Amino acid sequence: MAISLRLSRGGAKKRPYYRIVVADSRSPRDGKYLEQVGTYNPVLAKGDENRVKLNEDRIRYWLGVGAQPTDRVARFLDTAGIKERAATSNPKKGEPGEKAKERAEEKAAKLAEAEEAAKAAAEAPVQEEAAAEEAPAVEEAPAAEAQAEEAPAEGASEEQAEG
Repeated sequence: MAISLRLSRGGAKKRPYYRIVVADSRSPRDGKYLEQVGTYNPVLAKGDENRVKLNEDRIRYWLGVGAQPTDRVARFLDTAGIKERAATSNPKKGEPGEKAKERAEEKAAKLAEAEEAAKAAAEAPVQEEAAAEEAPAVEEAPAAEAQAEEAPAEGASEEQAEG
């Protein structure tokens, strides 16, 4: 029989209250247990001494017999100084997930494209102004010829419409 020190939930909906119990690891979470060795009330403030209450003598006995605490109970025992818990390190804790990385890459690519377009737009008017300064007469002459060609065509169509 594998014995564990774990939490057994009680309390009302949205108002949890836990018993720290010694139970067979195969029994249900809130089911039959061998002994209650403490309580945990997460509703209370973190500094409150009634948040976690432990029966230190009984916990030491059950640990000596071979009971294995769950992660949460092991944290309580470490805080109380009953059983030291090896600190777990998760080097990827602050790292974003794969999809978040993909979104960040797409966003960076769009920003880079926007910056390139802005640079191209900023350079284009400078080039057009330089071209306009070099040959202003050349651009005006074809425009005047185009207007002269359009005027007779409009007059001819008006005459045909009247007749």
